Amino acid sequence: MQGGRISVGDLQTAIESGAIDTVITAVPDMQGRLVGKRVTGSHFIAHCLDHGTHFCTYLLGTDMELTTPEGFREMNWESGYGDYLAIPDWSTLRVIPWLERTALVLCDAQDDARDARAARAASDQRVPFAPRQILQRQVERLAAHGFSPQMATELEFYVLKESYEEAHAKGYANLTPSGAFNEDYQLLQASKGEPLHRRLRNEMTEAGIPIEFSKGEAAPGQHEVNIHYDAALESADRAALFKHGAKEIAFQQGVAVTFMAKPHHAWTGSSGHIHVSLWDAGGAENRFPAEPGSREMSATMRHFIGGLIASARELSLFIASTVNSYKRFATASWAPVNIVWGRDNRTCGIRVVGSGAALRIENRLPGGDSNPYLAFAATLAAGLHGIEHEIEPPTEFQGNGYEAKGVPRIPRSLYEAIDCWAESEIAVAAFGDEVHAHYLTAARLEQATYDGAVTDWERHRYLERG
Repeated sequence: MQGGRISVGDLQTAIESGAIDTVITAVPDMQGRLVGKRVTGSHFIAHCLDHGTHFCTYLLGTDMELTTPEGFREMNWESGYGDYLAIPDWSTLRVIPWLERTALVLCDAQDDARDARAARAASDQRVPFAPRQILQRQVERLAAHGFSPQMATELEFYVLKESYEEAHAKGYANLTPSGAFNEDYQLLQASKGEPLHRRLRNEMTEAGIPIEFSKGEAAPGQHEVNIHYDAALESADRAALFKHGAKEIAFQQGVAVTFMAKPHHAWTGSSGHIHVSLWDAGGAENRFPAEPGSREMSATMRHFIGGLIASARELSLFIASTVNSYKRFATASWAPVNIVWGRDNRTCGIRVVGSGAALRIENRLPGGDSNPYLAFAATLAAGLHGIEHEIEPPTEFQGNGYEAKGVPRIPRSLYEAIDCWAESEIAVAAFGDEVHAHYLTAARLEQATYDGAVTDWERHRYLERG
């Protein structure tokens, strides 16, 4: 059966005919990964259409290793680690071309109203700190102002010659990028990885994740894909599905891909740039140009940029959530350092590109490792903060943004980002106390775990000579 979007009726017909025998119900977790269940087709039709599937609450209060750390208010051993419901968003239902006879539907996490744990109104039982819900809430806030955000992602990643099993057996050390040279725009180098990249372009597009192009990036084995723009939630879904599916396809090819922000200190970091524009409620007119067809900015666009710059440090935890995320930010590395804006200037954290209906902002701060739902939500929340408070941006920066003086800088570490988030009134106003506390706990746990680890760098430096 061919891939692509299908209706519930199509799914039922495909299951009855045997064209589909497995349905995946997937929820994005705090790290942006997809978690869920594989359900036999017949059982899904008989029992899951109306109320979805269950999953343990700890999946939205855990770390990268899926441990059950203390500190989360909503899920702990005292609560008994009960269930949330994964409620299908049927607009996301699709056939997955790279998996045999399999369909997938993305789901929203919902707290069952019958659970004594839930104190939320019956009208909205969505779990507020679930990443997909966090983004939905920002889209709803913008809709109240008459705006409909259109967004897109550019995702960079490394292809490694080792399989995931081989990389694990090597302790993720001395890994081999798939290329030997900087392959930025180089067609010959990209051709060497074409058996994989062709599958990514074609099978993702077939699955309803339209890929515009792929290209070599600025390091050996590094590649980039551009996913076509759409409404904010749809675009975040596409990014999450691409990252998940790319790993599955790479596994089938006997190689590995990584979206890690900085896999090696000598390698160029991998970015996850976000493009955004605000349209009217009906999606007919881009509100960023001052006039139709113009490259000049409207007050809405100016204030959006002003909000991005004013909020970037406080909300950096949502675009760079790990210790490694902050090692990507380095001078002359293609990753921004200073929070300045410029037109078609890749040295700036905020880049303005296009004109007329295509006039948009490129947020260059997120890395390839970012959770797309949280990074999108932070971008929209920052922009809306600027619109609501009519924040004018500083003068356009011209020249080398890495050399800018007297301007805000992206936090230098997760420690600094935690402090910015902890004290942020913007974050509390945009996301609420519950979300603010939940992700502060997660970040502090991540930092504490790193602080307790002994690294190869320390052994090399201190074991004999220290």
